[in-house]
Amino acid sequence: MELVRATNRSVRLRNRSALLTKLFLDGPLTRQDLVRSTGLSQPAVSNVVADLIDEGLVAEAGAAESDGGRPSMLLRIAPRFAFVVGVDVGETRVRVELFDFAMTLLASIEYPLDPARTEPDVVAGHVLAGIDAVTGEAGVAPADVLGVGIGVSGVVEQGVEAVVHAQALGWDRVPLERLIGAGTDLPLHIDNGAKTLGQAEMWFGAGHGARHAVFALVGSGVGASVVTNGATYRGASSSAGEWGHTTLVYGGRTCRCGARGCLEAYVGAEAIIDRYREARRGRPVPGEDEESQLAALVAAAETSATARRVLDDTAGYLGAGVANLINLFNPERVVLGGWAAMALGDLLPAVREAAGRQALRQPYEQASIELCRLGVDAVALGAATLPIARFLTDGGVRR
Repeated sequence: MELVRATNRSVRLRNRSALLTKLFLDGPLTRQDLVRSTGLSQPAVSNVVADLIDEGLVAEAGAAESDGGRPSMLLRIAPRFAFVVGVDVGETRVRVELFDFAMTLLASIEYPLDPARTEPDVVAGHVLAGIDAVTGEAGVAPADVLGVGIGVSGVVEQGVEAVVHAQALGWDRVPLERLIGAGTDLPLHIDNGAKTLGQAEMWFGAGHGARHAVFALVGSGVGASVVTNGATYRGASSSAGEWGHTTLVYGGRTCRCGARGCLEAYVGAEAIIDRYREARRGRPVPGEDEESQLAALVAAAETSATARRVLDDTAGYLGAGVANLINLFNPERVVLGGWAAMALGDLLPAVREAAGRQALRQPYEQASIELCRLGVDAVALGAATLPIARFLTDGGVRR
């Protein structure tokens, strides 16, 4: 009898997970839409939906258009059921954002980071201050926050507590989850920033509907998220996707990781600015930070042959890196995101052309290369989906 009850409970949670996930990603939908898309029976859908409405998880969203007869009622995830916080721990700033359950942005705050002071305690302090700031601004009580998702540079080793290895930041086995958890009781979910960007674009952006895709994050550093058959590929210890530290030029420029010739040493924002400075015979690049300096380079390319050559070389290097992704993973789509990729968006045609010269013809012709659709907020938005993904998988039951 206990086994039967356990089995029934497991089936019901699985049905709840399927319906909630479908409504979250593709809603609003009618009950009949849910029957068709999930393969569940009409009685099963009706029973589960009734429970979800009673719990406040799902709400009716008006009548669907009808060609005659009784119109069907549309269903959607209830936006105010819960709230989530998304955090982007970049190399130049910490961005903290609050979303409702429909992923509408409610509040946001940024804390600039001094490249010389990226101590884990400082970053953890910014994250905690940001959580308090955005929930306070929106008037959201901690009890109503489902969790906090955090996207961070480097390799995130998952375990009882997430540990971060980020050579570029000087972090070695940093217990980031423990540091942040000491200041909050909210559930924490930590992952690599490229992977959170990839999840955001898969759910809401340029990757939606794809089964095989690669999402490249180009900012101060460079990384990627590889999605195969709809799931993020992580490797043995979750370090898969360190695309920026694949070798582009053997014995080439020194990378921040200590190796030579890494892709990041050519197309990361810091590296692009360094190459421009060298091309200017050591003269400083105008601007107070990497973002303003990269913008100055892009603007100068309108009239400066030197700046134009640096950008043309960047497009070639980036295209070669994309060609490697196409040859290795045979994706349907390669999506370029991150603040530097967005700033260099006009280079996309040249990147495609360079990738076409370097990639094998057949997989290249099957792949599209495009910019991310969610802009510079994609890492934080994707981080905010981490607690939601767990919640949906668990059938809408809080742990």
